[in-house]
Amino acid sequence: MKYFFFFLFFSLFAVSEKVEYIELGSEIQDPVKIKSFEKVKPKNIILLIGDGTGFNQIALSRMAIAGYDSRLYLDKLPFTGISLTHSADNIVTDSAAAATAWSTGHKTNNKFLSIKPNKEVLQTLPEKLYRKGFLSGLVATSSITHATPAAFYAHVDNRYKEKEIARQLQGSSIDIALGGGKKFFDIDQENINYLYNLNDLPKDGPGTSKRVIGLFANDGIRRSEASPTQLAMTSAAIEHLLSRTSNCSGFFLMSEGSQIDWAGHDNDAKKMIEEFRDFDATIKEVIKFINKNKNTLLIVTADHETGGLQILKKSKNLIKVQWGTGSHTAGPVGVFSYGPGAENFEGTMDNTDIHNKILNLLSFSDLEDSSCKY
Repeated sequence: MKYFFFFLFFSLFAVSEKVEYIELGSEIQDPVKIKSFEKVKPKNIILLIGDGTGFNQIALSRMAIAGYDSRLYLDKLPFTGISLTHSADNIVTDSAAAATAWSTGHKTNNKFLSIKPNKEVLQTLPEKLYRKGFLSGLVATSSITHATPAAFYAHVDNRYKEKEIARQLQGSSIDIALGGGKKFFDIDQENINYLYNLNDLPKDGPGTSKRVIGLFANDGIRRSEASPTQLAMTSAAIEHLLSRTSNCSGFFLMSEGSQIDWAGHDNDAKKMIEEFRDFDATIKEVIKFINKNKNTLLIVTADHETGGLQILKKSKNLIKVQWGTGSHTAGPVGVFSYGPGAENFEGTMDNTDIHNKILNLLSFSDLEDSSCKY
């Protein structure tokens, strides 16, 4: 009888190992120039997050988009490192704890946002930088109240308290936030310019004191011709921040390709590749921006891997892949960088180190308190 119950338990909880076949790609990537940045210090930081993107998500996307002998725009970034991802209470992190590590430089428990395990409030990177005359922006293809963007402004003990998180965004110093999540907001603040169409973003950034919150879907942004992409939102946020910081210390922008992770949870390789294509196009656009604005540093990383993706073999023009889980895994993720100070992100680091390296490169401890007047 005990063997029967063991078999029943195993049958109910065993991991389904979904197999997919993905067509090999052959797209020709546009050339982008990679420059050197000797004797240049960064004043702007752009942090791009591929949520759920492990090394095999990158490898499969490379094969499916351009072919295994070609390179993605991510591959063109000249400096590469490895980030450890565990949280304070688990070897497998969630997005809340991982984003808290980047935002505050501290480990915390899964589900916690910018508070310590004892629930003491931690100061976020945008909060620290605001006192020194920087403006900050956030972009996500999820709701803007989702775990990763929320860690840069909210302090709560449960990432799913999205109405409370929305209230904290409204009361924060974040200058521009673009994503989904309209259903979580009470639209009643007169000092905020709410957008429901990306084309409505004001072009005269310095001419208004209003902060911007763009809400382009009730929850996450579902991909369609009418919906803004990560590329479009990131480009708009950069233009907005650049126009408002000409007399300021600089800007910080975090942009997340949120739904790479969602595809991993769904074990949907085709969807994952579609989302990664948008993410990689965003990297290309930021490279071009840095080549014109040499005081900007790009850091690309992930919070964790999702799905336990394995690439098994190629048969004719098809790639066989297999998923190991519908959850996150504990493996390390990549860190890729370009711009002044990018060489500091080589080697193996903890995810909390990314926060500290950013502050060191900005000479944060030497900066005087100031305000950004635009």
